[in-house]
Amino acid sequence: MPKNTVKLISAEGFEFIIDYKAACVSNTIRNMLSSQGSFTETELGEVKFPEISTPILEKVCQYFYYKLRYQNSTTKNIPEFKVPPEVALELLMAANFLDA
Repeated sequence: MPKNTVKLISAEGFEFIIDYKAACVSNTIRNMLSSQGSFTETELGEVKFPEISTPILEKVCQYFYYKLRYQNSTTKNIPEFKVPPEVALELLMAANFLDA
């Protein structure tokens, strides 16, 4: 896998390939990918999340790109990042774990 991409794997085994910069929005993922030693995450550029379901990890990936796009924006018209109420709690727990 190229160093400019990262593979995030959900509990069900679904793979999301995202930009390295987007993945590093999460301090947890950034630390996993940059740790010293021969860890799978560092060597293969992939991180498995056995506790995060596919729909939640998909929403997390969408948020990473949203955050990258708008974090240094000077515009006042930043669109809301919409979260369906039925996934809000699970998404909040994932965001807390990922430090995003």
